[in-house]
Amino acid sequence: MALFHRIRVWKADATAEFYTCIEPLLENPQIRRLDSYMQHYNYSRLRHSLDVAYWSFLITRLLQWDSRATARAGLLHDMFYRDDDAPKTFRHMREHPAEALSNARKICELNEREADIILKHMWLFTLKPPRYREGFVVTFVDKACALREISVSIFTGTARRSVFDTLPALIYDFGE
Repeated sequence: MALFHRIRVWKADATAEFYTCIEPLLENPQIRRLDSYMQHYNYSRLRHSLDVAYWSFLITRLLQWDSRATARAGLLHDMFYRDDDAPKTFRHMREHPAEALSNARKICELNEREADIILKHMWLFTLKPPRYREGFVVTFVDKACALREISVSIFTGTARRSVFDTLPALIYDFGE
């Protein structure tokens, strides 16, 4: 029983730390605007980005890597403003990371690691791999989240609850 308690405490601490990392970004209207764009069928781009950021943050925190940069880059990795309800093209997969990086730089300062994570999160569809280990985490978590979102939407016709549906309203609902 003590193990489960320690895991719950660790996750609660991690969630609070995650929110501290992304709170300044969530206050930006350009980030909130991502909730108006569809990413994978029934998932908004903001919801997808929050899930990628959160799970990537947990993994890198557990590994004692740069979890702050991972959370921030995970949230900003798909910061572009058009719906993606049409089938993805390789051109889109190659080009949207640069667009996301450009948009992210307009609203906040990014360190080298964060910029590299955003720019190279589509590795496997692009040739250059991430320079930092945190970039590999975001890359693979992004693919896992996308696969989950697409398959749940196809098989159920609805969006599965996001991890943020169970967290305090101040994270996904922005306290509104």
